[in-house]
Amino acid sequence: MTTDPLRSEISEDPVLGGRLRLRQPTRGHRVGHDAILLAAACRTEPGDHVVDLGAGVGAAGLALAIRTTGINVTLVEIDPELVALADANVGLNGLTGRVRAVALDVRAPARTFACAGLAPGSAGAVLMNPPFNDAARQQVSPDDGRRLAHEAMHETLAGWAKTAARLLRPRGSLTMIWRADGLADVLDALTPNFGGVVMLPVYPRPGQDAIRIIVRATLSGRAPLRLLPGLTLNGGDGRPTPEVEAVLRGGQELVLVQP
Repeated sequence: MTTDPLRSEISEDPVLGGRLRLRQPTRGHRVGHDAILLAAACRTEPGDHVVDLGAGVGAAGLALAIRTTGINVTLVEIDPELVALADANVGLNGLTGRVRAVALDVRAPARTFACAGLAPGSAGAVLMNPPFNDAARQQVSPDDGRRLAHEAMHETLAGWAKTAARLLRPRGSLTMIWRADGLADVLDALTPNFGGVVMLPVYPRPGQDAIRIIVRATLSGRAPLRLLPGLTLNGGDGRPTPEVEAVLRGGQELVLVQP
């Protein structure tokens, strides 16, 4: 009897109220709220090709594909083991033919992306959840997987935004999630290529500081920046708010005002 290498220290977990199932490592970076909120905020059009940069096991891109049936998604991930899991998750969720996973460094040159079927201007939308902890300023986990997922410098964000701009067609949209205290880095990274920026702060509880920002920007957009009323994850009783429950469990779209 052969042993499936993907079963070594791997769990299979329900997401979106069980509509999505994900195989993921039991240690290291695990799928959380960020990926599902990111997918819920991504704007697409029928027939779009969507690229999920830094896809991990595919949570955000797969959640988007389940919610929006008229699109195709490419999951881009640098770690070959996570690419294998993402590919397994595509089949597990019946999305073969609409979603594929490729092993690529987000900062690879255009010709490398083109060889993988990702030519410049080929995407209608890009979503990304870049690694966003700066190891120079913050304590990070000694676990190698978690460190790879969370350590990043300003240059990393700028490089990812540049890749997104290259992949997008004119007026295509980029949706990303980032640390709230890194707002200045986000704006700096987007400025060369994007406009029409819409930002949604995410608060853990009423009265607390924002911990995340969800950002949507338009390639070559010219509309002014808009800062929306925030999304609160949990009420004063510590339970998820109805709005968040509708997104995380019900699969509802997280509507950001059009730029």
